[in-house]
Amino acid sequence: MEVSQTLRRHFPDGVIAASCPSRVVLDHVTSKWGFLVLLALAEGDSLRWSELRRRVQGVSEKMLAQTLRTLEADGLVARDAKPVVPPHVEYSLTPLGAELAQLLTPLMDWLVVHAPDILDRAG
Repeated sequence: MEVSQTLRRHFPDGVIAASCPSRVVLDHVTSKWGFLVLLALAEGDSLRWSELRRRVQGVSEKMLAQTLRTLEADGLVARDAKPVVPPHVEYSLTPLGAELAQLLTPLMDWLVVHAPDILDRAG
């Protein structure tokens, strides 16, 4: 498989190089929880904290909070805090996050299809 022209143009030493700035974002996006939060938010409308936590089963409150802060700081997730009592906060994908989620979906499709065979080999 050949490296794309875009990657070569922007990173002559390649994205494998330790100095490549994409590594930071790659870590945020491809972390287990980052990936799943992005996909959960890609399913539709804005989600409240509790709805998002139910969708991303297994994530702790601490990890969900940390992941949302990171993805928000990266400009991938929008946080909308309504000025009401009790607090009402909703999360959604930004246009950049929605674009990314469209690219991640085929990877998740591949993982779902091939996971059983991979796990059988590993186990």
